[in-house]
Amino acid sequence: MNLAKSVQEYIANSGAWEEALILLREIVIDDELEETIKWGAPAYLCKGKNIIGLAAFKAYVGLWFHHGALLTDPNQKLMNAQEGKTKALRQWRFQSIDEIESDASIIRAYVKEAIANQKAGKVVKSAPRKPAVIPPELKAALAADKKLEQSFRAFTPGKRREFAEYISEAKRPATKEKRLEKIIPMILRGEGLGDKYRKG
Repeated sequence: MNLAKSVQEYIANSGAWEEALILLREIVIDDELEETIKWGAPAYLCKGKNIIGLAAFKAYVGLWFHHGALLTDPNQKLMNAQEGKTKALRQWRFQSIDEIESDASIIRAYVKEAIANQKAGKVVKSAPRKPAVIPPELKAALAADKKLEQSFRAFTPGKRREFAEYISEAKRPATKEKRLEKIIPMILRGEGLGDKYRKG
């Protein structure tokens, strides 16, 4: 997957959603926000802190509020994209350009509130995470290969957790095995599971 190097490139490569993203970008751009690319998609920061992100998918265009859980959301537009996984992040999905046009003033109000919350120092505090539970398949692979184990231990606790959860979340033994085969070379290279999305 080729990650966009600029907001313009991301929008130009978004296919059917290009016009919708252009409009959404015009609405969210604010004098207090800095526009950049993070995780390969448009991101908007205030004083170096993530405020909003834009992204296009097959069925919708999404607007992310990094601390959306703090927004009052009087129009009930926001949803938790990964219930049980994301605590602060909230998403607003649009299926058409008409939806974006009709909600433009509401979008601006949400953006203003998100900026105000950041300036006031409001953040959603993360609960301390429990140590990663290493699944048996990964545990056996680490026990059988000292170099692999050393490489794995060199990762941060968060990155070790990503690898462990990636294996554990697979339902079928064959899928677990396939995922294990995928991550072993990554571990040996010192490459985290989500590193390519963190660049930029």
